[in-house]
Amino acid sequence: MLKTIDPLLGPDLLYIMRAMGHGDELAIVDANYPAYSAGPEVVTIEVDAVRALDAILSLLPLDTFVPEACWRMQVIDHPNQEEPVFAEFRAVIAKREGPQFKLAELERFAFYDRVKQSFAIVKTNERRLYGNVILKKGIVRPD
Repeated sequence: MLKTIDPLLGPDLLYIMRAMGHGDELAIVDANYPAYSAGPEVVTIEVDAVRALDAILSLLPLDTFVPEACWRMQVIDHPNQEEPVFAEFRAVIAKREGPQFKLAELERFAFYDRVKQSFAIVKTNERRLYGNVILKKGIVRPD
């Protein structure tokens, strides 16, 4: 364990987040998501997706150079439907990165395609449907 680093962030996930560069993307997916067949490296953490998002955003900056830096999957056949987990994602994003970051949405297969292009995948034990989010890494500016 290390000071000021959330204990949920183990060595494998810390390595991945540190190895990512500006513009690389990290997917956080629920328990039903086909993470291991998607292609990128998978790290499993045994918490819900909201808790994982909070821990990850405690260290990972979001990209400020693009109009969208985080995405969720649309509900199949109901693209405007709001699942409770979406509000929780938004609250964590606003708390960690500020209200200027909006949670964009992607159609299911567009989301799957984007995850396949991600740097890595964090598989959680989130049981709620649509508990998936993609983050685009930003930069840490010099002091």
